[in-house]
Amino acid sequence: MFKHHHPYAPFIKKDTKKLIVGTLPPPRFSTGDLLEKDVDFCYGSYYNSLWLYIDKIHNLNLRFDNSQEAIDQRKKFLIKHKIGVCDIVDSCEREKIDASDLGMFNVELRDVIDYIKRFSNIETILFTGGNSKNGPEYFFRKHIKDYNIKLELVSNEIPRIHQFELPNTNSANRIIKTVSLTSSSGSANRAIGSNPLYKQLKAKNSKFNTFDFRVLQYQEFF
Repeated sequence: MFKHHHPYAPFIKKDTKKLIVGTLPPPRFSTGDLLEKDVDFCYGSYYNSLWLYIDKIHNLNLRFDNSQEAIDQRKKFLIKHKIGVCDIVDSCEREKIDASDLGMFNVELRDVIDYIKRFSNIETILFTGGNSKNGPEYFFRKHIKDYNIKLELVSNEIPRIHQFELPNTNSANRIIKTVSLTSSSGSANRAIGSNPLYKQLKAKNSKFNTFDFRVLQYQEFF
């Protein structure tokens, strides 16, 4: 049995406006067995590719290696754009040592709502995946039941957008928007392939691929 702990504390600043919420990095980030192109930071897996999409959108020329400079580049970007990271899974157990969301059980969640309350400038949550079982939105929906909060659908187009009202004892209630982005992991490529918009764009340009699709989607929010 493998006890999988999240290796990184939430990365949030006082002026953070958007919060990236995923599950947790692959086990190698907890055991320290990083690959050559991994970065020892949030979403550092080269095969997750979130930073590849951000790099493409902003022409950052990021490093993809185990260096401190690679970490600092990503922190600088997040701070500049007022983006934070607070994955929702604090720990879980696994029978197989892999990164599968479905392979997680005895999951312990972070109190994301508490972080949103403490950092009052947060306006938007960016889920790195939808409401499939053990995905970030799935766990978030379970989490907010403890606060008697419900998500209200705003747009059913992909990426789906919801909102919820966060009670505030000192002033007017806050409205927080959530965006369920297509997962940045390779496991989501099959779902992208069946997406009507992807098929339409692919028909117009045979070179259009799943990487391009995510860049097109993510650029509105990053």
